[in-house]
Amino acid sequence: MDKSSKKEYTNGEITVVWQASKCIHSGICVKTLPKVYNPEAKPWIKVDNASSIELMQQIKKCPSGALSYYLNSEGEKQEATQETLIEVLENGPLLVQGKVNIRYHNGRTEQKDELTAFCRCGHSKSKPFCDGSHNEAGFEG
Repeated sequence: MDKSSKKEYTNGEITVVWQASKCIHSGICVKTLPKVYNPEAKPWIKVDNASSIELMQQIKKCPSGALSYYLNSEGEKQEATQETLIEVLENGPLLVQGKVNIRYHNGRTEQKDELTAFCRCGHSKSKPFCDGSHNEAGFEG
């Protein structure tokens, strides 16, 4: 699958949005709702296998922000974040929740909204962002 792809899955009430480029493969989605998330199946997300409430609660636990949702009655919209929260995950990335502006060494800038996972282990192939390489590297921190 193209890492830049964005897929949407709906049950009519809620639409689950998955952005492959953000996914760090923590497995929280699969562990929390295995009847919905099955990486071996096509499609791998089956939103009809859980209630909209269960889906929303699980998506809020996604550490990378690869999973998001919107209520179909309200349509897709971006919520303004009032404050920035930084969380250090044990043996994992640095999570920044909120709007951040990133300035690279070459002067290029990029804006990230919602949730961004930054690499702490140094093994990511998409630095400064986490790609889940800490799992294979056995990073502890």
